[in-house]
Amino acid sequence: MEQIIKGDYGRFQLEMSTGKLAKQANGSVVVKLDDNIVLVTAVASKDRKEGQDFFPLTVEYRERYYATGKIPGGFFKREGKPRDREILASRLIDRPIRPLFPDDFMNEIQLIATVLSADGKIDTDVLGVIGSSAALMFSDIPFNGPVGACRVAMIDKELIDSPSFEELQNAELEVVIAGTETTVTTIEASANEVSEEEMLRAIEFGHQRIKESIKLQRDLTAKLEIAKMVYEPFVIPDELKEKVNSTAITELPRINEIREKQARNEEFRLLVNKIKERLKEEYPDYEYLIFQLVENVRKEMIREKIFKEGIRLDGRGAKDIRKISCEIGVMPRIHGSALFTRGETQSLGCLTLGTSSDEQIIEDLEGESKKSFMLHYNFPPFSVGEVRRMIGPGRREIGHGFLAEKSLLAIIPSEENFPYTIRIVSETLESNGSSSMASVCSGSLALMDAGVPIKTHVAGIAMGLIIQENKVVILSDIIGEEDHYGDMDFKVAGTKDGITGLQLDTKIEGITIEILKASFSQAKTGRLHILSLMEKTISKPKESLSQYAPRLIQFTVAKDKIGLVIGPGGKMIRSIIESTGVKIDIDDDGKVTIASTDGESSEKARDIIMSLVKEVEKGEIYKGKIVKITNFGAFIELLPGKEALMHISQYAHERIANLQDHIRIGDIIEVKVIAIDDNGKVSVSRKALLEPHKYQQKKRYNERKEEDQDLPENQ
Repeated sequence: MEQIIKGDYGRFQLEMSTGKLAKQANGSVVVKLDDNIVLVTAVASKDRKEGQDFFPLTVEYRERYYATGKIPGGFFKREGKPRDREILASRLIDRPIRPLFPDDFMNEIQLIATVLSADGKIDTDVLGVIGSSAALMFSDIPFNGPVGACRVAMIDKELIDSPSFEELQNAELEVVIAGTETTVTTIEASANEVSEEEMLRAIEFGHQRIKESIKLQRDLTAKLEIAKMVYEPFVIPDELKEKVNSTAITELPRINEIREKQARNEEFRLLVNKIKERLKEEYPDYEYLIFQLVENVRKEMIREKIFKEGIRLDGRGAKDIRKISCEIGVMPRIHGSALFTRGETQSLGCLTLGTSSDEQIIEDLEGESKKSFMLHYNFPPFSVGEVRRMIGPGRREIGHGFLAEKSLLAIIPSEENFPYTIRIVSETLESNGSSSMASVCSGSLALMDAGVPIKTHVAGIAMGLIIQENKVVILSDIIGEEDHYGDMDFKVAGTKDGITGLQLDTKIEGITIEILKASFSQAKTGRLHILSLMEKTISKPKESLSQYAPRLIQFTVAKDKIGLVIGPGGKMIRSIIESTGVKIDIDDDGKVTIASTDGESSEKARDIIMSLVKEVEKGEIYKGKIVKITNFGAFIELLPGKEALMHISQYAHERIANLQDHIRIGDIIEVKVIAIDDNGKVSVSRKALLEPHKYQQKKRYNERKEEDQDLPENQ
């Protein structure tokens, strides 16, 4: 039987229902906010796979075009692989949900959030987070929830919940928060250089909405008769633990003293293989667990050393930042390039400038939009010393690129000030933690190297956390093991004046606002240190673009002249491009952009276009080409596509019997416009530019003399 509940959710009413749709799933819920409806299902496998030693959770968020009354484009006219937006939403759902399952539960789980209806006014990803938690709560799947979520915007210092896309256009801050009643589990934010205090205020504001969505879940759960499944817990034999631990505890202190990542990992691998070899006959069915057992010992040792001695795996203190080096102009043909190295993490930022035709066209439920700034993040296997099949970008690469992109967006100049499309590619050449924040730094340096007029640098830093009972240690600039063995990954990017990007993930059931405040403060200190080093390398954009970057000329033509420039079937514009070698873009408003690395070619193309749209004016003198000769005159092309008639009587002062005795088609002659009729037909004269012959001068003299004699004497 269907159960429905409604309640306040900030400025809106939130509705949840279960028991009507998708009843064969372990749990399902329909979440509704105004005309936005998202169906979320949760399904778990009946048993754990043999040899499964990790938690296999899959989250899929899908937007159906029918939700807004649209038919997909393309040949097949159906939804295909997930778009970046859907991948980012899937990650947003996954991150707050994943830490809340029991540690000994290893059955496969799939969460699917499907957008069934959308008004195109708000983003439905947050409904996917709430719905995923609710579907698990309403199911027999073990889950230590619920969690809630909320999107918050700050407009003119005022905070609003569930902002519309239109409201977000004017927002200084946009943040999505997920969490429990008492903690925050996930944050995703972009901002226009806001202070830490303003960001915290927005997070606390959003947390109130989180509590409202959690209350609805709890109230509806109480109405349902739910019995959680009995599952086979993932248990490791105590004897195996003891035997692995006895060797690991002896060997790991030596390995943990090795400061270089690759050497440290190699020694760790050899230790695991040594223990496997020793125990394979006694425990043949548990060989796959030995790596995890040694890791567990290593995790406790690393954490304990930080708590007791304040020393991290690479020898640093909690607030220390690794050695940093910055270089610019490292690739000669690239429009802008920079190499940012922080410890064993290295990012090569490569920037390319293009025109409006290079903008990314995005088609989604809200309609079609364009992006003129893009940052793409690559993570090749060699960056971590591995051999791996290289395919397209995965979810992690898309997520890291999006975080770095929105962190830099606040400093990107407007189209009016810099009418280029900008693409940055971050090539991760080495990785030992915080490669997405290294991408922010290399991207900022590349922008200045390219001469993009940004006002200041953006730097990023990743913060970690170790919690043990009541003890808390916040770590600055974490390495890979600290991310893996720690309790938090908190990435903060910004300028010296404020935060521009933010992402929080936790591996525990959330953190408190107090821990968040302390993390913000420590992150700011680290960010300012990194910014000072970047500014020593380059403190302001280069005054000129790379010699290999396109130079743009922009001007506007009347809308009714666009067709003249393009020509029938694009014939005219193709002709201009072929003859000059430039790139030309014309938008619907008549704005023309000419791009070329050769300024002379751009000027030539502009002159051709201006001549196409220029109006012929009476009294103006033109050099025109004769295109047709008749018995009554000649047709002359004054400007491309604009012809005029020169009557035979306007060729010379003397009478001409046949024009073809004097001119040929293709001849260039100078003429003056003497008339333009109401229909726009133009008449020109060569005669008007010629000196009169002597007999004509004498005739005019005699005519004037006769006129003088006819005047009265008293005048």
